[in-house]
Amino acid sequence: MLSQDVSKSPCDLILFGCLGDLSCRKLLPALYQLECADLLHSDTQIIACAKEILSTEDYKTLIKNKIQDFIPNNIDEHFWQRFSNKLTYCRVDVTDTADFKKLKTYLNPEQRTLISYFAIAPSLYTHACEGLFQAGLTQYPARVVLEKPIGDSLGSSQKINDMVGQYFSEEQIYRIDHYLGKETVLNLLVLRFANSIFSANWDNQGIEKVEITVAEEIGVEGRWDYYNKAGQVKDMLQNHLLQILSLIAMEPPLSLSAENIATEKLKVLKSLRPINLNNVHDHSLRAQYTSNEIKGKKLPGYLEEGSFVESNTETLVAIKAFIDNWRWSGVPFYLLTGKRLPKKQSKVVIHFKSQPFNIFKPMHNSLSANQLIIRLQPDEGVEVRIMNKVPGLGKNLALQENKLDLNFNTVSNQTRIADAYERLLLEIMLGNQYLFVSRNEIEQAWQWIDDIIDAWHQRDIPLYTYPSGTWGPKNLVDLFSSQSHIWEEDYATS
Repeated sequence: MLSQDVSKSPCDLILFGCLGDLSCRKLLPALYQLECADLLHSDTQIIACAKEILSTEDYKTLIKNKIQDFIPNNIDEHFWQRFSNKLTYCRVDVTDTADFKKLKTYLNPEQRTLISYFAIAPSLYTHACEGLFQAGLTQYPARVVLEKPIGDSLGSSQKINDMVGQYFSEEQIYRIDHYLGKETVLNLLVLRFANSIFSANWDNQGIEKVEITVAEEIGVEGRWDYYNKAGQVKDMLQNHLLQILSLIAMEPPLSLSAENIATEKLKVLKSLRPINLNNVHDHSLRAQYTSNEIKGKKLPGYLEEGSFVESNTETLVAIKAFIDNWRWSGVPFYLLTGKRLPKKQSKVVIHFKSQPFNIFKPMHNSLSANQLIIRLQPDEGVEVRIMNKVPGLGKNLALQENKLDLNFNTVSNQTRIADAYERLLLEIMLGNQYLFVSRNEIEQAWQWIDDIIDAWHQRDIPLYTYPSGTWGPKNLVDLFSSQSHIWEEDYATS
């Protein structure tokens, strides 16, 4: 169960890849914020590992400068001193098994739970696991943290999971999808299962369609070489969007235990209608951004950002998915994710069905259907769109669409919403697994995604283009027009 309590026992957190982008941009700022919130045990230690030759003091100075850019306020010297006292740098080359023995100097497994965080390339997991094993650092209750996506296909994912499973049991492995730590994603469970106004209508009798959007304003930035091998479908759809979909669509779990939640999410993933050679044209679209100029600023195209003259890698993917089970039969789930879109925005829109009979005719020939909008980022919150009477005399029951808006930043007594990594790191320290992804979920998601990619290649599905800073190609409208269902207007025009 989720907890906001300080870890009841101290931990030794080994951070492999401590100089990498993930560590500097997300993990270390999150750990610092946990210190500021008094949520790190006073005896917890962080052993930062990389192959560079550095002293602990040099590492602290370097990291202090780096993380300043990724926290909302200036570093508080009091809390920084407390946090830095927990930091130790240890030079470890993960490809050299002998180097891991140096770690034992800093660890006390009898008094502190050992956590190994792999902020390194998956190609190094085997070396890291073997090094930890040879140093005697894999025994229960030691924990290991893996970042998604794990692998780039079902086969490679199984290979990684099999390898890690040789050294760690499933209850020791924490597979992170940071979207599951977001405040609003967690609220999906509460909205669905604690409010009968929604739970009673959460099926194909009450819902017309569901839209899940994860839009990024930036391009691939400095990740072109990695991204060109992955593409948007592997980088974003396989993990973030399918996890959100499974939380929206799953049946009520028996409890909030990791096992019960994973069981229900897996059922959803297994119920996804396959997208294959027979239907890939009707259920998917892929596109790549090109250069554009907006307000005098030139935005480069994908090919301009890389070294390849040509590339068929998609930077936008749209999917029309169906879940073939009793609850969701016939309800389309529209998934859209892409880079170089007009703004950074992640949200879920639940479109409820219209009233079966309109008593307000002829004044109003049609009534707007209710919507539940769940904003994941930015401006985290929940919005409900409803119809109400226009206030005033002599209006003859004139109606208007309005919204009830719950903004988490304004209604919370907290000064800020905690970052997803803060929550997930705390849960790892507490030994709670329910915000993490099981092996079965990952492999089921890859199986579904692999079918789509294979069908793209075999059917030679076109790669459309869209100008940077727009909502994608106009073909988005064509793809879904047969069902008379498309994204909201701003998503359907470029």
